[in-house]
Amino acid sequence: MSGTDFIGEIAQGAMAARAAEPSHGEGRDPGHTDESACLNCGTALVGRHCHQCGQAAHVHKTLSAFFHDLLHGVFHFEGKVWRTLPLLAWRPGQLTREYIDGRRASYVSPIALFLFVVFLTFAVFNMLGSPIAFNNQEDSKGFAQGMSEAESEAVKGLRLAEQRLADARSGKGGDVPRLEGEVENARNAVAMIRTAKGGQLPEQIALADSGAEKTAVAAINRAWQHARANPELTIYKLQNSAYKYSWLMIPLSVPFLWLLFPFSRRFHLYDHTVFVTYSLSFMLLLLAAISLLTVWGGAGLVVGALFFYAPLHMYRHVRDAYALSRFGAWWRTWFLALFALLVLGLFATIMTLLVAV
Repeated sequence: MSGTDFIGEIAQGAMAARAAEPSHGEGRDPGHTDESACLNCGTALVGRHCHQCGQAAHVHKTLSAFFHDLLHGVFHFEGKVWRTLPLLAWRPGQLTREYIDGRRASYVSPIALFLFVVFLTFAVFNMLGSPIAFNNQEDSKGFAQGMSEAESEAVKGLRLAEQRLADARSGKGGDVPRLEGEVENARNAVAMIRTAKGGQLPEQIALADSGAEKTAVAAINRAWQHARANPELTIYKLQNSAYKYSWLMIPLSVPFLWLLFPFSRRFHLYDHTVFVTYSLSFMLLLLAAISLLTVWGGAGLVVGALFFYAPLHMYRHVRDAYALSRFGAWWRTWFLALFALLVLGLFATIMTLLVAV
């Protein structure tokens, strides 16, 4: 991605965020009030903007004014950003609580910030290129070593399964049909690893014994076949789908957060949605920062600190946003981390199935 494309992606994100959050609560430009009636709806004007439809009293008709409006639409959004980002990074609970309580004029709304961050994050990923390098000779030695270790562990597991099956058949106890299934699965695992070790990809990555599971397994294997045929195209399609459907992470996350406060009358789904949207915005920004530092040779200590800050941010966020005790915030943070992994897994599964369709 060229520098111009990268800037264009960020500008597009700012414009989308601006569309989600117009200039409500901001100071107005002086402008002109030469007209006595609104040029849009004809309402008599009182002040610099029409109180009926909101259009500015004076309509600029010069080329310089056109580019001024463009820059204003893109960058005036940033006026709130610089007040929002410090709180998002260090006092996320305060930001969430103030927005829920109605003090919103000084901050970017959750959905506007999320839209901007999504555009920014994927612009960074496009600029850095695919995180997977296919046919990379520099990594071939490490790959071969890893596959050898995996094969060794799989063979050990197969031998143990075969020994347990032999003991069960000799009368020492054990469910023979179940152990036979374990041996078959262990053999399939060894075969898949050896196939991959030889430079090939297995035709199937999932198996099912019961009829209830076969439909889901067939869909997974179809998706795998698409990826196996053209991995570069699959990565591109996955990235593009994730970009378009990133908003799905919000409704996927809210029910899990609700489980942490199932009987509370103080907090409602709206509170959880604001919390989730601000939290996802920060995590995406953190991921973009880590990616940039990693690719550009950033200090390992800094990258490690950013990784470890993620759970600390969750703790600070949930404690301040919901006015919890230290213990209450601590145990909920563990569940939040688990729920985040579950949501990522669900989101990845949905994106994979969308690519396979």
